[in-house]
Amino acid sequence: MIKDEIKHLIEARRACVGVIGLGYVGLPLAVEFAAKGFRAVGFEVDAKKADAINRGESYIGDVESEAVGKLVSEERLRATTDFGLLSECDAIIICVPTPLRKTKEPDISYILAASEEIQKRLRRGQLIILESTTYPGTTNEVLLPMLEERGLKLDEDFLLAFSPERVDPGNPQYQTHNIPKVVGGCTDDSTEAAAALYGQIVNDVHAVSSARVAEAAKLLENTFRAVNIGMANEMARLCYALGIDTWEVIRAAATKPFGFMAFYPGPGIGGHCIPLDPHYLSWKARQHGFDSRFIGLAEEVNSRMPEHVVMLVTDGLNDAEKSLKGSRVLLLGVAYKKDINDVRESPALSIIDRLRAKGADVRYHDPFVPEIRFDDAHTESAGEPLSSVPLTNEELRAADCAVIVTDHSGVDYKRVCALSGLIVDTRNALDRDLRRDSCARIIRL
Repeated sequence: MIKDEIKHLIEARRACVGVIGLGYVGLPLAVEFAAKGFRAVGFEVDAKKADAINRGESYIGDVESEAVGKLVSEERLRATTDFGLLSECDAIIICVPTPLRKTKEPDISYILAASEEIQKRLRRGQLIILESTTYPGTTNEVLLPMLEERGLKLDEDFLLAFSPERVDPGNPQYQTHNIPKVVGGCTDDSTEAAAALYGQIVNDVHAVSSARVAEAAKLLENTFRAVNIGMANEMARLCYALGIDTWEVIRAAATKPFGFMAFYPGPGIGGHCIPLDPHYLSWKARQHGFDSRFIGLAEEVNSRMPEHVVMLVTDGLNDAEKSLKGSRVLLLGVAYKKDINDVRESPALSIIDRLRAKGADVRYHDPFVPEIRFDDAHTESAGEPLSSVPLTNEELRAADCAVIVTDHSGVDYKRVCALSGLIVDTRNALDRDLRRDSCARIIRL
């Protein structure tokens, strides 16, 4: 059986593992397989990324260059732009982006492009796994017909499965090896082989009955977060209107040992998963005549948070008898989460847009993001590029308002409090002692 042949190669660690897409998901995955003794080949359309890997240089914060260099020198890991080498791989894992179109509909063009490259070289004895987040049914309804088009048959010649990526950039506690892996195949044989592959690099593999279940599980994970963050954001806006400290309310509620899970408000949601994945689920629901109103409401609440942040800045300046137009606003952090350099879907971009549109002089400081270009594909924002400014005493004093958008660990918030006249804290970065001792006016989300 083809399943047994593939499992034998995997268990003997003689399988060559190909990973298409060497970003935040693909590169750590390729490195993990190489570190466990497999021969790993990373496929990239960006020659600069491939060249960096082959020089032993990592461009992902969670992957150390030293580890990459060691694996490259041992000839366990290499990167290439030559997709012809897919024919050498026994297992191929697709880790490409799945953005949204401007209409908020799924864009699986990257998945299709990767699948076409596989289709051209598909041979007997290969295991294909999709990791890119997508709507339920993609693996069975899109990939499978493509791969069988050339005459090869599932279970007889190749195997096909879905295993959702689960990464949390910048989280030192949870990385590839200790994050449980959900696996669902188009057939039982596909599930078994894919589970055997991931079992070589992760501590816990959870097999499910189908690829559709695995696809839906991924969307539920992030939709759950989006909906609950939406609730926390709505509570924050209500508390502001009522003059109540949102964070104190959440801390009090979190003392309940059952039936409550703390979620926290923020300036909006960012990254590649939480802002996008609920749209994949609601789009699929609409195809079946189902109106997922809960998901839509959460998206509406979360997308309005940058507007709320700008209102807080405006209110603070008004109290100081200043107009937002012409005022200098300094954003502290523009990455979508702390201590990483990823600005995909970051709420900071929308905040900058809105501040600029109202005539503010916007500057930012982020030690992880040296420049923002607003014509990048990951944002619909417009305007001149911005470069990070040094967080000098003069910069803090010159700002009419400092806005903590991303609570990077390396920022000296005591100094920020000492030198700023007005601070809008969207992340609860300023603890009680700092707030008590600060001469600045502090507005919290």
